[in-house]
Amino acid sequence: MQKLFCLFGLFLTLSIGFSVAQEPSADLPEPREEPKKELGWIEKLDASIDSAFQPVSEFVDNTVFYSIPVSTDAEGNPIKMPWVLAWLGIAAIVLTIYFKFLNFRSWRLAMRTLRGKYSQPNDPGEITHFQALSAAVSGTVGLGNIAGVAVAISIGGPGATFWMVLMGFLGMASKFCECTLGVKYRRIENGKVYGGPMQYLTSGLGEMGMKPLGVILAIFFAIMCIG
Repeated sequence: MQKLFCLFGLFLTLSIGFSVAQEPSADLPEPREEPKKELGWIEKLDASIDSAFQPVSEFVDNTVFYSIPVSTDAEGNPIKMPWVLAWLGIAAIVLTIYFKFLNFRSWRLAMRTLRGKYSQPNDPGEITHFQALSAAVSGTVGLGNIAGVAVAISIGGPGATFWMVLMGFLGMASKFCECTLGVKYRRIENGKVYGGPMQYLTSGLGEMGMKPLGVILAIFFAIMCIG
């Protein structure tokens, strides 16, 4: 019993000492607020640019990523889908049907072309088929394709994998058109190759009598690539 009282007294003493140690001392000076550092001219310029372009950024974000309700969940909340996703999906489906499911039935042709079976030693060109494929893939696969997959699965569940794979197969038709147009309308001047969307938007639509629209779209595409 005596040992029990001793242990209880020791515990009480330690508890009181701990609580006293936690109380702030009145003798300690109060922390002084550091004066706000004045922004330099670079920070001021950056802030002014942000404030100037914020309305434009909000307008583009609200327009491009505008969501339309497609269904409701179990609780009656609307399920929305960005219209740009529907636009890309419909275009991929139309191109897949137009080219008779080229993205599904031409795997053997693609592998033979990649190995250079249809190439001749005297064919013009600066890079091999594999290098061209690597350049096309590097311009397509980015952070969104890597981190976006994990985010989509974490938000949408395992079922999101099916839709990503399906859209990937359908998107191959869109990529086929993009690469084909890039090769068709590229320009070679003094041994340098100039190609890409900026070229085939201008030249391709120019052949259809819509060159001003092609120029506008090309400029818009270049700006979107920057920021």
